[in-house]
Amino acid sequence: MSENIYSGTVVYKVVLIGDGAVGKTSLRLRYMGKGFQPIYMETIGADFAVNDVDVEVKGKRYICRLQIWDLAGQPRFSEVRSLFYSGAKGAIAVYDKTRHETYAHIKDWISEMLRGTGEIPIVLVGNKKDLCDEGDVSCVSYEDGIKLKEELESFLGETVIFLETSAKTGENVKEAFIELSKLMIEKYILRI
Repeated sequence: MSENIYSGTVVYKVVLIGDGAVGKTSLRLRYMGKGFQPIYMETIGADFAVNDVDVEVKGKRYICRLQIWDLAGQPRFSEVRSLFYSGAKGAIAVYDKTRHETYAHIKDWISEMLRGTGEIPIVLVGNKKDLCDEGDVSCVSYEDGIKLKEELESFLGETVIFLETSAKTGENVKEAFIELSKLMIEKYILRI
């Protein structure tokens, strides 16, 4: 961080959305410094964590206290999920690069979320990049991720950030939360 003016601490509720087993919990755990858990454990309803991120936007420094809600991705939890969207100010929409159907479901996830939140900043994440880098599986391409980002921007009328991540290696995990924090500050504080 460069020398800049400290502008205070803001608290934002953030939801992680996407199909089951796309890596939402793994991303949250990696971001929280808990490392990578190679065994899949289904989230029941929602899980919750809090972490601070230090960001600079337009020459001012902010501490964002993120209340991270990791929502269950299985269809049977759709009724419960609607309760957890209330009050969310940002979202990370996650698909698994090795499972094309999870990419295809992102628009449905965002539509479901918008019913409970209204328009909020979104970071689109293609997770499990490490598996694609190994070259043994068919993966959603980076170009398709960019295409979806552009479709979402057209639909929402707002900037959507797209990143490919790996919860296993940590690639771009912290960046996803930093970029979302910047978008929220721009929308809610700076009104850009």
